[in-house]
Amino acid sequence: MGFADLSIAEIAADYSVSVEKVLSICDKLLIAYKNPQTRLALEDAKAIISQIVSETHPEDTSNSVGETEVT
Repeated sequence: MGFADLSIAEIAADYSVSVEKVLSICDKLLIAYKNPQTRLALEDAKAIISQIVSETHPEDTSNSVGETEVT
């Protein structure tokens, strides 16, 4: 598994949510962390970002994390 080179705190800042919210998502998704500076595995970061986007924009979750739609 690769690393996203993103920490919990950086995801919180990038998506304008609290660190506590991201930690809560980590707990919900059973993602292990030591502190807000914990660097995340790529798949874990994608799962967290997907969850944040789905909660803030529930009508637009199909292409939320790096997927492009082919038309």
